[in-house]
Amino acid sequence: MITPVILAGGSGTRLWPLSRKLYPKQFMSLVDEKTLFQDTLERIKDLDDLGGAMVLCNHEHRFTVGEQLRAIGIEASEIVLEPVGRNTAPALTVAALMVSRTDPAAVLLVLPADHFIGDKTAFLRTIDSGRRFAEKGYLVTFGIVPETPETGYGYIRKGRQLVADMGTENGSPPAWQIDRFVEKPDLPTATEYIESGGYCWNSGMFMFRADTFLAEMKLFAADILAACSRAVEKGKRDLDFFRLDPEAFNACPSDSVDYAVMEKTERGVMVALDSEWNDLGSWEALWQVGSKDETNNVIHGDVCLEDVENCFVHATSRLVAGVGLSNLVVVETKDAVLISPRDRVQHVKKLVERLKRQGRSEALVHKKVYRPWGWYEDVDIAPRFKVKRITVKPGGVLSLQKHFHRAEHWVVVSGTALVTRGEERFILREDESTYIPLGQVHRLENPGKIPLELVEVQSGSYLEEDDIQRLEDVYGRPLNNSGHQAG
Repeated sequence: MITPVILAGGSGTRLWPLSRKLYPKQFMSLVDEKTLFQDTLERIKDLDDLGGAMVLCNHEHRFTVGEQLRAIGIEASEIVLEPVGRNTAPALTVAALMVSRTDPAAVLLVLPADHFIGDKTAFLRTIDSGRRFAEKGYLVTFGIVPETPETGYGYIRKGRQLVADMGTENGSPPAWQIDRFVEKPDLPTATEYIESGGYCWNSGMFMFRADTFLAEMKLFAADILAACSRAVEKGKRDLDFFRLDPEAFNACPSDSVDYAVMEKTERGVMVALDSEWNDLGSWEALWQVGSKDETNNVIHGDVCLEDVENCFVHATSRLVAGVGLSNLVVVETKDAVLISPRDRVQHVKKLVERLKRQGRSEALVHKKVYRPWGWYEDVDIAPRFKVKRITVKPGGVLSLQKHFHRAEHWVVVSGTALVTRGEERFILREDESTYIPLGQVHRLENPGKIPLELVEVQSGSYLEEDDIQRLEDVYGRPLNNSGHQAG
């Protein structure tokens, strides 16, 4: 049986301002109507003998993962929460350890959650070929047949060809022993690689038996294996999630699976994937895979252009108009606008790092902040008041809580609210309101069948999101002071 392992823990800072730490690119619809995470799962659903998917993600994204799985009717076998990012070697080790508890010989198919693959048929054919190697005890990675000398990807040098050795039928994708991995090259070196025909792009996708991978980790990275074993053994169930033990996982060395195992093992095999592929690591990448207009522009949202060519323009909340532009990226969100030459977008990550150093919230969160019960958005902020728009999905329940520095006034715009205020419980309907005094224990719920929309006006001396003491929470979030986990 194939167990898909979806790596969904990245922060996607290169796609700022659309992608941010608390709502990164893998959970956004950037190529079609589904999110990149959903597309990754949809791409493999026709594989034979497919088991339930295991998803590894940051604990801050756990409810987003759950919601997006439900939206496409897929139930994960496990959602594993990483307390910190420790790169791919620990993540894959955790996955192999957890799968091996029930089926040591299970084949793991490891896929990043944020890739674009143009030819689904070629992809599935390549996975099928990779499975044959994995079942025979090889550690398989998938090399992308390169189209151009790209400097943004790592490369893998081909060793001895193995297709005939494995007895695969004519038409199966070729495979080679791995000669070596190569870091991202400069342009002249990348050009040499392409002209030689001896290299593929490193996709970061893998396939192997759980027991084979763990044996190689024991041989080449025993310290990572030991730390991950402790993190799994001491991990705890939390609602629909499995939390790795924070202390054990924090102590785990951070390393990529390429460095930890694939560059050292004699079992490494690369199977070729001949398809349009992109890791969507920059705005330039999204321009490359996007649908272009007659002047080679990729546009999203409310955009009006005149004499504009070869641009990527993305509007989320208002009209974006351009005149006389060429080879630019323009991305508009409610609280930030990015403008960059297409050939300079690789520096967006440095811009985000500067924003973080300045303590700017725009580096981390959107104006619209998602929570397991729905979302909220700041509408207006002044020194002693804040106005929020809040949407609570049907059945959504905010935590039972109180605040030490602010009072709140709720006005229902649509839907039905069930309010707990001290010892009282009562219903509010459209155009009705209530007042929550400073220090009063309260809770908001949506008992209806449609989303609950309301306006919240906060007033007080301190209006940040860490002024919240949770007393109860149906989603298992921390009680007492909980930082930025509002509601």
